Amino acid sequence: MSTAAGSALIDAVAADVDRLCTAEPDVRQDLPDSVHRMRVATRRLRSVLKSYRKIMRRKAIGEITDELRWLAGLLGVARDAEVRADRFAALLGDTAAPFDEQTVPLGEKSAPSPDFGARLVAEERRFYAGAHAAAVDAFDSRRYHHLIARLHTMIDKPPLRPAQAREPATEVFTAVLRHEFRDLRRLVRIEPTLSEADRVEHLHDIRKAAKRLRYSAEAATAVLGAPATELAKRAKNLQGVLGDHRDAVESLATLRTHASDAKESGYQRLCDAEAAAAAKALEQYPAATEFLHHRPLG
Repeated sequence: MSTAAGSALIDAVAADVDRLCTAEPDVRQDLPDSVHRMRVATRRLRSVLKSYRKIMRRKAIGEITDELRWLAGLLGVARDAEVRADRFAALLGDTAAPFDEQTVPLGEKSAPSPDFGARLVAEERRFYAGAHAAAVDAFDSRRYHHLIARLHTMIDKPPLRPAQAREPATEVFTAVLRHEFRDLRRLVRIEPTLSEADRVEHLHDIRKAAKRLRYSAEAATAVLGAPATELAKRAKNLQGVLGDHRDAVESLATLRTHASDAKESGYQRLCDAEAAAAAKALEQYPAATEFLHHRPLG
């Protein structure tokens, strides 16, 4: 007897809820990569619930996904600052640059003035510390505890649509993956027709679509096996390539925003490095989209 779509989906969702809850204590302790892991778990859970939404009651899932967006946003503020700080430190050749409360704030003049890059790293780490504290405070809020309770209730008493939930999981999951695949392929086909000004944001939309396909495919691996695993791998690779591009683009924008003087020591070196990183990522883009030329799942 084939597995029903409803029970297969709840199994996948339960694993994501476990990832989210397991990451919370590590975030409280500010362990390495903990904010990233919890943010990914939150985003992944929200994405899977949206992709497989036809199996579950819309109102119940809509309210949960809205709250997951709130949580991912809190974690995202901290994670983005963490990424920028580590990225700038690495570009400066100082991956262990210390957080310095006495560093001169960006845009202010003082003698002697630290190198622009060093001030930028310290500023981002200071911003991370504040954002991390805000996220931890949120963990103690009624809103967060209510969200976690609802997630566990969703697993114990899933708000399934009976007819859809009884359908064979192989058919339902395959249909979802092919839908996400077509959406991604459509965006990729549009990209060459766009102006350079529109291309950067469109590439970001492609990245988000690749991420949705990846998470949907990972949720389907227990049902569809190797084909879903391979599709998730290809989508993850495309997401990574465009993620590297996006990180470089956003880093470059941060540099330009914070530089009070384009002649500041270290400024141009960082800008050149990020421009090169963005270009290098795009060199890998054509190969990363090659899998979209083939029919998914055989």
